[in-house]
Amino acid sequence: MSDQALLVMDFQPAVLQAVGGDESPALAAAVSAVEAARRAQVPVIFVRVAFRSGYPEVNPSNKGLSPLSGYGDLFVETEPTTQVHSALGGDAGDIIVTKRRISAFAGTDLGSILTGLGVSRLVLAGVVTSGVVLSTVRHAGDADFEITVLSDACADTDDEVHQVLMEKVFPGQADVVSTKEWAASL
Repeated sequence: MSDQALLVMDFQPAVLQAVGGDESPALAAAVSAVEAARRAQVPVIFVRVAFRSGYPEVNPSNKGLSPLSGYGDLFVETEPTTQVHSALGGDAGDIIVTKRRISAFAGTDLGSILTGLGVSRLVLAGVVTSGVVLSTVRHAGDADFEITVLSDACADTDDEVHQVLMEKVFPGQADVVSTKEWAASL
C-alpha cells in the first residue's frame, strides 16, 4: 500500500466551465495523473463541491460561497454538473468526498480517510488554484502532510494568480512539479 494519495479536486462540469471546460489542459493533465496513480496503485480520492437544494449550508455573508446560490441548481449535489468529470474514468471503487466549503478538509471526512489509508504524502490536482488548491495546501501543511502540487493539473480563472501561487506561494509548503515529473517518480 502506498503512503501517498492523489487528490483530484473539483474536476466537475460546474467548476471546469470557468477554466475551459472539457478542453481545459488541467483536465487532460488530471486524467494523466489518475492513470499514473492507478498504474502505481496510489489511491485516488476525488473531491467535489456540492450543496443541498436551496443551499442551506451557505451563509449569505460568505463572500466566496454565497454567489453560488445565484446559479440555481448548478451546484446542487444531485445534479450532473456536480459529479466527478467522466473523463477521469471513475469506477465503483473510487473514494469520493463531497465538500461544502473551499478546502477539501473543511467539514469532510477526508482526514479520517487518509488516516485509514495510512497516507502521509498528498499529491494535489485541482480547479481552481486560488480556491480548493490553496486552501487544501494550507490545511494539509498544518496537518503535517508532505505535499506535492501538480502544476499542470491545476487551473485558475486568473493566470497571473495561478503563476504566483505555483512559483512563489506553494513552494513554501509543497513540491511543485508537472504531472509527467510526478508520474516518472512512481
